[in-house]
Amino acid sequence: MSYRFGSFELDAQRFELLHGGMPVAAEPQVVALLLFLIENRDRLVTRDEIVDAVWSGRIVSDAAISSRIKSARHAVGDDGNEQRIIRTIHGRGFRFIAEVEDNIRTPASTMEPRQDSEETAQSRPSIAVLPLAIIGDAGRHAIIAEALPHEVIAELCRLRWLFVIARNSSFRFAGGGTDARQIKALLGVRYLLSGTLEVTHGGIVVCVELADTNTDGVIWAERYVVEADAVHQVRTEIVSSVAAAMEIHIPLHEASRARLSSPDCLDAWSAYHLGLQRMFRFTAANNAAAAELFTLAVAKEPGFARAHAGLSFTHFQNAFLDYTDPVEATARARTAAERALELDPLDPFVNCAMGRSHWLSGELHTGLAWLDRSTSLSPNYAQGTYARAWTETLLGHGDEGQRHADRAMALSPIDPLRYAMLATRALSHLIRGEHADAVNWADRAAREPGAHALIAVIAAACNAAASDQARGEAWISVARAQNPGLSRERFFRSFPFGDPVARRHIFDALGNVGLD
Repeated sequence: MSYRFGSFELDAQRFELLHGGMPVAAEPQVVALLLFLIENRDRLVTRDEIVDAVWSGRIVSDAAISSRIKSARHAVGDDGNEQRIIRTIHGRGFRFIAEVEDNIRTPASTMEPRQDSEETAQSRPSIAVLPLAIIGDAGRHAIIAEALPHEVIAELCRLRWLFVIARNSSFRFAGGGTDARQIKALLGVRYLLSGTLEVTHGGIVVCVELADTNTDGVIWAERYVVEADAVHQVRTEIVSSVAAAMEIHIPLHEASRARLSSPDCLDAWSAYHLGLQRMFRFTAANNAAAAELFTLAVAKEPGFARAHAGLSFTHFQNAFLDYTDPVEATARARTAAERALELDPLDPFVNCAMGRSHWLSGELHTGLAWLDRSTSLSPNYAQGTYARAWTETLLGHGDEGQRHADRAMALSPIDPLRYAMLATRALSHLIRGEHADAVNWADRAAREPGAHALIAVIAAACNAAASDQARGEAWISVARAQNPGLSRERFFRSFPFGDPVARRHIFDALGNVGLD
């Protein structure tokens, strides 16, 4: 379902606001607010209803609500004076007053390509696992609300018959408040696992339920009460119960043998998951904070393989985005990945970290072998699939790069690293000489929230190759505003193209638009 008003379109399927067919940078809460107002445009909605829909009933200030209304107005070109789209009824609430057309398909040019039927969520049982909604004050145990579902996702991804939406997409719906049918519309899944977390004097209470997104009916529900230091036992029970509830004639032992080993120390586990939250934000400050958290996790539990892999990923970021000395960071990324591999050679994240560690040293074929192993261990691992797409594209394998970029976007439709997946798709077209398609994907990538300077450089290269020098120079200006020290040498250190023809083509294109 999508809704069109004026030159704007709100695509509920992709959870995205478009203006003139181009994505508008808007926070998830702003998109959720607009969607709620549009779906209830036939009436006035109160502040309490907005709190229930957007904040899942949590206590928020009037200032916070007003701030989100202001951001929503700004996103659609409205303001508090004109109120052409969102009207305030003082003392009562708000109403969406613009004329809306619904049941409109998003134009083909703005749709994300899907995989063949056997590759998509619709062709086989599919599931989204949401963070647990916290009841009351969970204190230091609050991280369990994300950590536990994340481990469930990792476990379910090992089951080849199940299409599992990636953590980075499903975790956008933190706090509850979104019903199963809305999740189906946004992520295209058939089943939804959600629940609550409550810390009591007697321990930790976790309630979970499995819902059919077609009917919004609950298929299965369970309540677990455990001591705080036995949370890992709850994960095992949840995973086993979910497997039994799939209503598919597959032996239960296939789910029970696909279990992750967990660290004994909850503090180490919590530090690791807090590190994940920071790691995927791709900024220097957040990457440094993630490294500290992973270091803490390793200190608490030296045998925690995924914490070592997380450290490897932060060192990779340091080299890739030039946060620290790239030679030293590349060496540290390799060392941390090797240690993680010693501890758990069958973990997909560990193998992905090893593959990435070979990227910046130019060992693309070796890195690809590790990434292939990562996705073989977990075919639904979006990050591994995306990293594989990058590596294949750098090697000049445009068709394979495109195929895996599309698969990564299918696995994680609203991933915070979506800009990188789009940029991979752009490069896959550029190396094949498909300049118009390359420009389309690259411009979209560079406009995505969170896109860093190197993504703008890719957009510049694609536009320059398509003989649009003015647009290419504009993207170089955007990149330099984010990183004044950028150069062609710096770009190719991060993207060590293995195809000399593609490298020369991009090198010349960037020179033509002013990148020295």
